[in-house]
Amino acid sequence: MNTVTSIGSAAQWGPLWGARAHDWAEDEEQQLPTYEAAIRRVGIGPGQHVLEVGCGSGVFLRAAADRGAVVTGLDASDALVEIATGRVPEADIRVGDMQFLPFDDDSFDVVAGFNAFFFAADMVEALREARRVAKPGGPVVIQVWGRPEQCALEAMKAAVTPFLPGGPDVRTPPDFWKPGVLEGMASEAGLGPGPAFDTSWAFEYPDEESLLRGMLAAGGLAVVAEGVGGGVVEAAITSALEPYRTPEGGYRLDNEWHYLVARA
Repeated sequence: MNTVTSIGSAAQWGPLWGARAHDWAEDEEQQLPTYEAAIRRVGIGPGQHVLEVGCGSGVFLRAAADRGAVVTGLDASDALVEIATGRVPEADIRVGDMQFLPFDDDSFDVVAGFNAFFFAADMVEALREARRVAKPGGPVVIQVWGRPEQCALEAMKAAVTPFLPGGPDVRTPPDFWKPGVLEGMASEAGLGPGPAFDTSWAFEYPDEESLLRGMLAAGGLAVVAEGVGGGVVEAAITSALEPYRTPEGGYRLDNEWHYLVARA
């Protein structure tokens, strides 16, 4: 059965991720080590043409450009694209949808998406587009969340789910971290699954204010919180993350990321 979705998700997610773009840009800087793990794994270096799908505020693009790569980015949020352009002025960064990439076939030595591809209306179609624009044999890096028991942010996700559109009945996505799940989707998209690996890193916040600023910046949670009002969502987040409070009064949220390096 042909299940290709002809309507993308950029119109839905762009305004949500852009609602607190500057807060997200600050928070995204903490993810640099997870990007550097991919850079080391695929050997990004001078002269390579690199595309990041869902580039956010440009933290990965900056790191790749600093290693001599020629970088291009695409994101659904015009606010984040503006920030990314300021962070990486030498880059070609555009607003667009990952299911309909505005690039020619065989354009990039490396294509990467960090916690991005699963926001597509049709993830397989987004991966198929990544394959199309990658040069034959080029790596397509797919990053997703790792094992739930190794992700402190799972507690926050569970706390805010009742407030999301659809509430507790929100469709549960596939367990992308499980062996064979990403490999199957990559194969369906015409990619050749390669090695998978995991990495762990922690988000750290000095106080409750900075914690909430970071949490609410992701995926439009600020919009949800404003709609509910009364500080209810904020209270749910801080309660759920209380076990991760440090003796100094800050927060340390250890998380795991799972990667698949597929080949076009």
